[in-house]
Amino acid sequence: MKTIKQQLYKIVIDDTSKRGRIFDIFIQILIILSVLTFSIETLPNLSEDFRDVLHLFEVFAICIFTVEYILRIFLTKPSWKYIFSFYGIIDLLAIFPYYMAIGIDSRSIRMFRLFRLFRVFKLLKYNKAIDNIVDAFKSIKNELFIFTLTTIFLLYLSSVCMYFFEHPVQPEVFKSVFHAFWWGIGALFGYGDMLPITIGGKIFSAIIVFIGIAMVSVPTGLLASAFSKITKK
Repeated sequence: MKTIKQQLYKIVIDDTSKRGRIFDIFIQILIILSVLTFSIETLPNLSEDFRDVLHLFEVFAICIFTVEYILRIFLTKPSWKYIFSFYGIIDLLAIFPYYMAIGIDSRSIRMFRLFRLFRVFKLLKYNKAIDNIVDAFKSIKNELFIFTLTTIFLLYLSSVCMYFFEHPVQPEVFKSVFHAFWWGIGALFGYGDMLPITIGGKIFSAIIVFIGIAMVSVPTGLLASAFSKITKK
């Protein structure tokens, strides 16, 4: 029993062994194919025979993912460490909708089919580069937190000023500070059907544009610096 468990550990958990790497590659390919079939199912005018093939593949994938999930619970000590981990939850969500559909009208749980997309996140555990990115984010989390708060404050301040400038001349457009704030969020991403017409409004509109540039450039610089330090270790 112990020997079998050790062999399973080398295949499912230990990604440094040859069999472990083969298993990881197999799971990655299965995830990609599973997500691809999810998209194919949405195509109109698919024949019933082809839909049956897609369904059989889905059943096959679910069986593999379920066995993998059970084995990881069995091989991880303590088991709860995996069950309540990020990847454990993702693995559960990847198989959750299929078992929810058994014996239930599929129309009533149609939105749970979206959980199948969580299989994409299963790929994260098989990519070591993701660990470096996560470590980079962790190393600058305080800086990102302060920058985010500062950005929200500046955006709110600009929205308030925008409201006081634009509301008197466009009361139906800039109805409240919240409307102005929503406009500011849209302006950050290049979208917005509310345009300022006063001089003050245009000035603060330009400020919001600069905030949008900073929202991209500052975190990118921080992340690039942190990622460079981690890769050099």
